[in-house]
Amino acid sequence: MAKKTVKLDPGDGLIVGEVGPWATEKHDRLQRYIQAARGARAKFLPPVGRGGASYIELYSGAGRSLITGTNQIIDGSAVVAFNAGRASGHPFSAMHLSDLEPQNSSALAQRIKALGGAATTYVGDANVVVDQVMSAINPYGLHLAFLDPFSLAQLPFSIIERMLRVQRMDMIIHVSLQDLQRNLDKHSRVGGTLDIFAPGWRDAVDVNQSTAALRAAFIEYWLAMIRSLGTHPATGIPLIVGEKNQRLYWLVFLSSNPLGQKLWNDVQNLSGQGSLF
Repeated sequence: MAKKTVKLDPGDGLIVGEVGPWATEKHDRLQRYIQAARGARAKFLPPVGRGGASYIELYSGAGRSLITGTNQIIDGSAVVAFNAGRASGHPFSAMHLSDLEPQNSSALAQRIKALGGAATTYVGDANVVVDQVMSAINPYGLHLAFLDPFSLAQLPFSIIERMLRVQRMDMIIHVSLQDLQRNLDKHSRVGGTLDIFAPGWRDAVDVNQSTAALRAAFIEYWLAMIRSLGTHPATGIPLIVGEKNQRLYWLVFLSSNPLGQKLWNDVQNLSGQGSLF
């Protein structure tokens, strides 16, 4: 099997990932939320507070990405978050960033440092690294986690459970509708991806219904599981579509604080796009 070509950013000589053009919408929402939440962060940062305000990614990539089919290179989500926090006047006091590939984590750390910041970086499977991150953060701080896996299989529900043990953990989660649509039959087999993503779903979801209804019921079950942990998904769950109007993914925001939900609902709809289902 031929090795995948490594692509570099001519600006800094470091590795880049590759993303679709719709990634910019995801980053726009992330940036807008970080800006909107600056007042909440200020309460946890000196001189007002001491708990700190951290930013967490478990699937961070290299910090810069090439848009597929073009020569355009854009900032990755972690760099977007760092810049947004700094521009807001209330930057994150800590960044915890991880990727499965060592070269991605290394490149990202160098890029954050070049911007005048610092990040704690990790390498490994998110299901393992999450425990290291949770041990490192201040349990009395305010935290924002951006979970952006490539597929449903990379986001076991146990990761969300462990992260939500901290009282003030806001989360923005990429849920791949495209993966769910294309692979529903395979994913729904016993021991398959859906059993990992939403354990116990078979006891709550009727599999003898149309594909569209099954997808909707499955996601509703997943959202109910999240609510059972004491936090609440915001009502604004934007559906991101591709250039040919193909349904790609949802961005689900979680917060136990009504203010966080309000801020997300205020910023999440960029252009009147559709929402969940």
